[in-house]
Amino acid sequence: MNPLYRNDSPGTYPASWYAATAVIGPERAALAGDARADLAIVGAGFTGLWAALTAAREGLKVIVLDAHRVGFGASGRNGGQVHSGYNMGQRDLARKMGDGPARAVWDLSEDAKTQVRHFCATHAPEARYLPGMAHGEYSASEAREIAAEVEWLSKTYGTDQVTILDKSAMQALVKSHLYEGGSLDMSGGHLHPLRYALALGRTAEAAGAIIYERTEVTGLTKGTPARLKTPKGTVTADHIILAGNGYMPNLDDQIAARVMPINSFIAATEPLGDRWTDVLAQDIAVSDSRFVVNYYRMSEDRRFLFGGRENYTIGFPSDIAGALKTRMETLFPQIKGVRIDYAWGGTLAVTMTRLPYITRTAPNVLSGGGYSGHGVALAGISGRIMAEAVLGQAGRFDVMAKLPVPSFPGGSALRTPLLTLAMTWAALRDRLGI
Repeated sequence: MNPLYRNDSPGTYPASWYAATAVIGPERAALAGDARADLAIVGAGFTGLWAALTAAREGLKVIVLDAHRVGFGASGRNGGQVHSGYNMGQRDLARKMGDGPARAVWDLSEDAKTQVRHFCATHAPEARYLPGMAHGEYSASEAREIAAEVEWLSKTYGTDQVTILDKSAMQALVKSHLYEGGSLDMSGGHLHPLRYALALGRTAEAAGAIIYERTEVTGLTKGTPARLKTPKGTVTADHIILAGNGYMPNLDDQIAARVMPINSFIAATEPLGDRWTDVLAQDIAVSDSRFVVNYYRMSEDRRFLFGGRENYTIGFPSDIAGALKTRMETLFPQIKGVRIDYAWGGTLAVTMTRLPYITRTAPNVLSGGGYSGHGVALAGISGRIMAEAVLGQAGRFDVMAKLPVPSFPGGSALRTPLLTLAMTWAALRDRLGI
């Protein structure tokens, strides 16, 4: 089934706490007829909107097409966490890529965080960006490993905003008895992702970009120029950027073979009031070392936003809240019995190496996706550097395109069953503690 509609009604934001607390404007018009652009973008999430904003500010005629609405997909549903680096340890990345290329992609990831912070400060204060990103480790060996990573980053790259936390310090900050240690990164942070996405859409339009909602792209014809087909029209453009990530229909086989959609889920509790400090000592975001990762933070009205991923089928489970509540109460028994007011799911995209896949599938067709849980920062910088490449400044694009992202074994045909087997085994290991 088309990933655009398998779990959602057309144009209808999920019943999330984010949608309930964002000012969502009227629906934009759908494309009707034929249009011409310098740059056409598929997808109005963080990637597509940053590409649109960057190109429109330089005077290009930009058209953005989205099958649903701005920020409808993962960009408006995620945990709101702004991570450093990638979903792979930087030492491992240096071993895979070499010191120079690894440092270059690290610097891009640092630019990605700066970009988020600056945009929120200047254009989206309502997104409430706050600093602080902790990571919890379940074993002493994992705690030693993260400490070694932090020390390596400090020695090699001069990072100075990450603190190693021993067991007592971690449990004082994040009040779960299950963590054996961790780290706190004050260069990372968290925000309201839907408000951020909506502000990006408004800012891109103010710069001159045209956004069409409820306009699914059903076909791509490569060439010079290239052409996008929609149910009621076409867009012919000198350049195309494919920015659908986990919601991308199979418009390009090269992308489908390397980028796979999977589902993630979040629950929002009733407001906890002063009880929120029974969970966290500071208003920070947290993720942990489970393969089926737990990620969480507090909302501005002191709801506990708790996310996790344990669904390997196409559709969402019938009871999203139940499994999340069990995981939440296992970590934090002190809030057992708290009411769940919202629960929702969304689709992100992963790659074999958990690294973003930034590429050209034709000289004038670029694509970015597969952020593997790090998309709040990395999706935005990916959109920006793809627009820079369209504008003839491909230096940063070429850096990120060097990230090693092989095809899934068997390509798009076998990616789902193979990854399902791997993730089911990883989930079992999480439960068994091995």
